[in-house]
Amino acid sequence: MSKTRFSTRRLTLAGLIAAVYAAATLILPIPQYMGVQFRPAEAMTVLPFLFPEAIPGLAVGCFLANLASPIMLDWIFGTLATLLAALWSRRMPNLYLAALPPVICNAVIVGAEIAWLMVRDGEAFWPAYGLNALTVGLGELAACYLLGVPLAKLLGRTLGARGTLEGR
Repeated sequence: MSKTRFSTRRLTLAGLIAAVYAAATLILPIPQYMGVQFRPAEAMTVLPFLFPEAIPGLAVGCFLANLASPIMLDWIFGTLATLLAALWSRRMPNLYLAALPPVICNAVIVGAEIAWLMVRDGEAFWPAYGLNALTVGLGELAACYLLGVPLAKLLGRTLGARGTLEGR
């Protein structure tokens, strides 16, 4: 790979990741918004562990997918959760730990976003937050560990065998 920061290959890979994330979220007929959600596209949030191009790709893909959300705050906070998780996952020492930041970031940020929309503030916020953080976190846990870790292992073996991964 060239030393150019924004090479054609890197931009193409980021764009491909964004397109696949958005398409998988928008096309699959399963709950992917609100408190009880399961986004198979979130399996891709472990990809920054393998290559940094996944970071902007995931952020853009999440933003595009969240444009279909009934919650406009998702455009900002859902995307922020994915971006922070991608940056954090990139710094993890192993794949199993790299799958944890998306679970934590989405449970904390998206759980708070949904709870705030449900009850705004007051005494009811914290129970609503706890429930939404739990349900969002469980969906994210399933996506990252049941789908994401195997996906990353497969890609790591395949791309690593072809010599296309750098730095890991």
